[in-house]
Amino acid sequence: MYIIQHLSINCCINKQFLLHNFTNVCLMNIMIKGDEKMNKKTDLRIIKTKNNLYQTLIKLMSDRPFEEIKVSDICEKALVNRSTFYSHYSDKYELLSSYIDTLKESLEKELEKNTSIKNTKEYYLEMISLFLDHVEEKKEIYVAIGKTNKNGIMMDMIYDTFKKEIIEGIDKSEQKVKIPSNFVATFYLGAVFSAGTEWLMSDFKYTKEEMLNYLNILIPDGLEIVNKK
Repeated sequence: MYIIQHLSINCCINKQFLLHNFTNVCLMNIMIKGDEKMNKKTDLRIIKTKNNLYQTLIKLMSDRPFEEIKVSDICEKALVNRSTFYSHYSDKYELLSSYIDTLKESLEKELEKNTSIKNTKEYYLEMISLFLDHVEEKKEIYVAIGKTNKNGIMMDMIYDTFKKEIIEGIDKSEQKVKIPSNFVATFYLGAVFSAGTEWLMSDFKYTKEEMLNYLNILIPDGLEIVNKK
């Protein structure tokens, strides 16, 4: 009888213990899911805040030089507290630099669409075509940063992105060439970069089709003979 009572008590204790652990596990899962949802909401708020600051900066730069813009101007127009601004950026220069980085990533993805054979005339024409598409799509941004402010960061970003794309394209090419890829990239980059930036600075004086037609005439055929060792 004693043994049966003892076993019954143990069973009750084990059930309570298991129920307690199960309850704790459920509560833990609920807390974890709650934290994940909270983190997603926080991340979304951060993304929205940064995008708001980016767009506000571009609008301000469309009206006046970057050097004349103050953090207080950005916050006031974006309806963001200064404390919120400084929780993401140390100053307006870091904000601009961060935005240039996102623009660079966007341009790199655009250039990845180039399916032409590397280091050929068609390859460079397609590259400038994709760049012009990118400029047209983000015209307000390019004009505000590159033309209105003549910001060197923008030009450096475009130049570095093109040079990286060209060098990687040449290095991956199966062609055998005698001229170093870095030299070839610098040579053709001058045409692609200058043509694109001139188009931007001239208020899009020529149509995209006219630009490509001019470059088609100027860029020589037979680029496959310019190969690496």
